[in-house]
Amino acid sequence: MRSGNDSGDSGAADERGPGAARIDRWLFGVRLFKSRSLAAQAVNGGKVHVNGARVRPSHSVRPGDLVTFNRGAVDFACHVAAIPERRGPAKAASVCYTETDASRERREQHAQRMHLAAAMTPRPEERPDKHQRRELRRLRGRD
Repeated sequence: MRSGNDSGDSGAADERGPGAARIDRWLFGVRLFKSRSLAAQAVNGGKVHVNGARVRPSHSVRPGDLVTFNRGAVDFACHVAAIPERRGPAKAASVCYTETDASRERREQHAQRMHLAAAMTPRPEERPDKHQRRELRRLRGRD
């Protein structure tokens, strides 16, 4: 008969943290998505891939897995480094994954293009008044 303390290697897993986690919980825990429901929606929508395969929110990820998804207009790719026990501070969350070099380069190039596009956008001399703001909202389809 086994006692409660002789449960195999569960003690070793407790010291190092969990060995696997659901993909939606991991994405939320490492602060790549603002909420777990947004992470689950992205996974259900086929936007998140683990090791190149489309997965479901209940799919488990382990350290060493490659997770890719679309972050805004740029593809984001990272390797799972650790599984967090809970959603903690951003500094602790950033240790749980390592972004690939290609992903980092794409993100920096996109930021540079956006900065250049913002610098080239014409700016009016003065702020629009109430009627001009309404017209701008109507033209942009936000009304």
